[in-house]
Amino acid sequence: QVQLVESGGGLVQPGGSLRLSCVASGSIFSINAMGWYLQGPGRQRELVATITSGGSTDYADSVKGRFTISRDNAKNTVYLQMNSLKPEDTAVYYCKEDVITRTTMTRFSLWGQGTQVTVSS
Repeated sequence: QVQLVESGGGLVQPGGSLRLSCVASGSIFSINAMGWYLQGPGRQRELVATITSGGSTDYADSVKGRFTISRDNAKNTVYLQMNSLKPEDTAVYYCKEDVITRTTMTRFSLWGQGTQVTVSS
């Protein structure tokens, strides 16, 4: 049984920063791509940032230069450093990790439970 647990969300003023974390636990052989997605009111879930197993990153245009995705393979963790936050960043953020389980050696795309980020003055 593999699960993702997110943390780091909260209320922050415009221009502030938050750091989201997503930890995978369980019998894990390896993790390939990791990513962060957001879903706001009236919006479908959309990609924020991704990082490959080799460390290559991609970002949505709206967050380029402000957000940084990183990973710690030893801790099975993906991070999202969010700087210069804007009210439009307000949303529920979900992590996604493509996990290969040790028991079955098959890949599954897993989602975190979501963490609320609210940017407001």
